[in-house]
Formats: sequence, structure tokens, C-alpha cells
Amino acid sequence: MTMHKIGRVSVDAMLEDLRTLVEVESPSRDLDALRASAKAVVGVIESRLGGQAVLVESEAGPHVHWSAGGDPKVLILGHHDTVFPLGTLERRPFMVEDGHATGPGVFDMLGGLVQAIHGLAALEDRSGVEILVTADEEVGSRFSRALIEERALACGAVLVMEGAADGGALKTGRKGCGTFEVSVAGRASHAGLEPAAGVNALVEAAHQVLDIAALGRPDIGTTVTPTVASAGTLDNVVPAEATVIVDVRVESAGEKERIEAAFAALAPHIDEAEITVQGAVGRPPMPESASAELFAVATRLLPEVEGKAVGGGSDGNFTAALGVPTLDGLGAVGGGAHADHEYLVVDVMAERANLVAGLVNAIRDA
Repeated sequence: MTMHKIGRVSVDAMLEDLRTLVEVESPSRDLDALRASAKAVVGVIESRLGGQAVLVESEAGPHVHWSAGGDPKVLILGHHDTVFPLGTLERRPFMVEDGHATGPGVFDMLGGLVQAIHGLAALEDRSGVEILVTADEEVGSRFSRALIEERALACGAVLVMEGAADGGALKTGRKGCGTFEVSVAGRASHAGLEPAAGVNALVEAAHQVLDIAALGRPDIGTTVTPTVASAGTLDNVVPAEATVIVDVRVESAGEKERIEAAFAALAPHIDEAEITVQGAVGRPPMPESASAELFAVATRLLPEVEGKAVGGGSDGNFTAALGVPTLDGLGAVGGGAHADHEYLVVDVMAERANLVAGLVNAIRDA
């Protein structure tokens, strides 16, 4: 394996850029915030890598695309939207203390973006590398999926900068995941005067919850979890409507098909109740076979690194489903994604930036 020179990365400079990104809040679906966030990402990329980063407008907010030029060989994939609402920064400002950086989005996944940018900046030759930072990963990537797939196919290898798994492990496999919404239509009536005249949507929803929960096959990695339910209007009215939202995770394409067919076949238990189902397993599974080749390279570069299959999904699911070699979890080492205790471990930032640089070199030299 011919290795091009990798220069030194500066942790202080990485923390400076991480502060810049964290302090521009970027909740998903807030278009004004996402425009500001995208411009901040552009600023960091251009200041460290040169060239011109392009804003790709979408209904979900602007994505950021940068190319070093040359024959495309590797796509660095990330997102700049976060799950935290505006105002979180005031309550939980960016801080570096006791070896940890904290603040909204440090681990998921602004730290990974910064590490990737600085890893590339340490390379004398950046040709063949593209960066794509999307605006809607946390809400399903509906408006970025086509662009992600296009650039992944063009490049032929994808490095996903999501946070590492527990213990700093790379993510070698991911479950497919999706959300279903089951709506029940019944008929209202007075709960005291004529309850039998109604069709109780809440009772029907209770039947459906039990049917839905029974679809899970945790022994083969399929989890089906009702998570949110709502029904009824007043305490003396038979509920005319009810809704159940369900989280689904699967490890195989066959289970994706089984689950989607089972939801489509849900049938009412109560006469005159009607059921409508929306949703799908929107992110296909990322099999470990998709990451095997790149993970082997990573272990040569960083022998102590481990690999782990995880339950959550990412945009790497889409690229892996296309047959494009994909390695995930290359971003920050830390924890607390989507939680108030989110943190990034500062001491390994340089190591992970260098790992990205080494992988880029290896992919281009293959």
C-alpha cells in the first residue's frame, strides 16, 4: 500500500472549528437556522481545504458539497442538522473541560465533520475526495437521499462521519429502520347515554398495538416498538380517532419486506372501525459485508480499533444498499447522542482525523 504523506493535525484548531459549528444552532426543519449552519460549514471547509464549497438548496435546507477535483474516489459523508431546538446552546454552551468537549451536536455529528476536514487538510494531495454534508439526516434524509446516492455511486467508496460506537468502535453494520403511523377511525357517541352507538377507536388501537408488538423477532434482530399513541377528545365521548406510531428496526432485506407487508395487512377487530397505515422501513439495512473491505484497511491503520454492528441508522444505510463500500462511525469518540450529556473525547480527535486521512490514501491507492 503506497501511502502519501500525512501532516500533523492541530487539536486546538479542531476545537476552534468545532466551537464555530456548535455555536450556530441547526435544528432539523428550521430553514433559517440551517442556512446559517450551512454557511458556517462552508466557511470551515474553505478555510481549511481551499476551493469552493457549494450550497445545494433543498426543501429541507441547504446541503453542502465540496470536491477537491480529479477522478472521484471517496465520499466523506455527514450532516449538519441536529435534534436540538433553538435555545439549547444558551442552556448548554460549548465547553471543553476535563478532556471532554460538550455542547449541542458535538458528538452527533459536528465533531466528526471537523475531524474529517482536518484529516483531509493534513494531506498534501486531496484529489479524488468529495465532502457532502446534508441538512436532513435526523429527519429521514428525504430531500438528500438522491444526492447521497448519486455521489456515492460516482465515488465508489463512502466514509461516514457519524459518532463512533461504544468504546470508540467503528460501525460495521446498521439495522434498517423506519417509522409507521397507524390511524384508526371510529365513530363518536356519548359515553354515558349511548356508548354502544359509537365505534371506539381507542379500543381498536389497543388491539392493534398488541398485534403490532407481536410482529417483532428480536432473535433475528427485528424490533417493532409502539412509541407514541393518542386518542379521544373528552372524558365522556367515545373516541372517534386514534393514532399509534411505531419504530421498526430490521437486520435483513427479507425482514423489511415481511414487516412492510404485515403493516399493510393490519385488519380491524371491531366492526365499522377503519385502519390506515403510512410509513415504511425507509433506511435499508447496512450489512456488515458492505464495510468488510474498508474495515480491514482501518484495522491496518489503527490495529486496536474494533468494529460493531449497531441498531441505529444513518445515511450509510443508503450507500451500502447500493453496493458501495461504506464504513461508518468514523467521527467523534464520545457518547450521549441526542441527550443533554452529549460529549466528545478530545484526546482521540487527532487519531481519528489521521484515520480518515489514511483511509482516503488507501482507497485512492487501491
